[in-house]
Amino acid sequence: MSTETPPELTPQNNAPVDTYAQERETAEKLLAGRTRLEAELAKVIVGQRDVIDQIILALLAGGHCLITGAPGLAKTLLVKSIAQVFHLEFRRIQFTPDLMPADITGTEILQDGDGGRKLTFVPGPVFGNMILADEINRTPPKTQAALLEAMQEHQVTAAGVRHVLAEPFFVLATQNPIEMEGTYPLPEAQLDRFMFNVVIDYLPESDEVRVVQQTTSGRPAPIEPLFTGEDVLRFHDLVRKVPIAEEMVRYAVQLAASSRPHQATTADFVNEWVSWGAGTRAAQFLVLGAKARALLQGRAHVTVEDIQALAAPVLRHRILLNYKAEAEGVRVEDVIKRLVAAVKLPVKAA
Repeated sequence: MSTETPPELTPQNNAPVDTYAQERETAEKLLAGRTRLEAELAKVIVGQRDVIDQIILALLAGGHCLITGAPGLAKTLLVKSIAQVFHLEFRRIQFTPDLMPADITGTEILQDGDGGRKLTFVPGPVFGNMILADEINRTPPKTQAALLEAMQEHQVTAAGVRHVLAEPFFVLATQNPIEMEGTYPLPEAQLDRFMFNVVIDYLPESDEVRVVQQTTSGRPAPIEPLFTGEDVLRFHDLVRKVPIAEEMVRYAVQLAASSRPHQATTADFVNEWVSWGAGTRAAQFLVLGAKARALLQGRAHVTVEDIQALAAPVLRHRILLNYKAEAEGVRVEDVIKRLVAAVKLPVKAA
């Protein structure tokens, strides 16, 4: 994250002066808290700079995150720490093979009351602000799908009654590599609901030494909350108001579309290695994420670099490789790099 000055936002659509002043104040609060945010997370999280940045960008843009990594890499601690910094109600759901949908969304129970017995809805752990779906791919698809309505509609339907979730609402799901025993692949429909797929890898030796020293020599300092849920909702509105040129939007659309095999303009390597490409939601998330990245770096406009920087987390869970790619040892990251290199840059950015 850079240390540039707050972006010079300009009133849009003849917005009242007081609205512009509020937007300016919100931008300044975000930028002023940027350094402190890093400092607070550094109390318990060592390294993983790109991982932290991507999760923060998804939170600012109002998207959900899938965090992929082997057990023991502090995925749960990272999500909990971010919830503390933003002062959000944190709920953790441990996904296991015997977990049922009602264990997530809630259920109706029979209770005695003044008017006799009646069915009362008891909310499940999904009723919070930041939901950690821990090891989401260790439960069967039926239970995984219980999160679909909550993630997309921010509501839960039980016995025909709609229950609205509190805002802001985020799902940050951790998953173990699919090759590990006891894992179930997430349905494509659910994967597409996640804005980013953030990959967390093993730390370099020097960072791992720091982790071991910190965790074996005493308790870390408590994390201080810097923002509130109301601040996060204002950040969502502000991110969407960051201007973006039409050619940048077109570039994001072309980047997503270039991953789809058997189209008129599809590259040969995509037809050879890809079974299924990214849909329109990928382009939407590329633009939203790029807006959040520009705002967080103190700019009021989106650049090609903003979009390219988010190509991997946005596309890696939306591109399905075929057996030929697997046989040749081609990874999805390799395909994404070639896509970024192959898609023509906007004229003004070339």
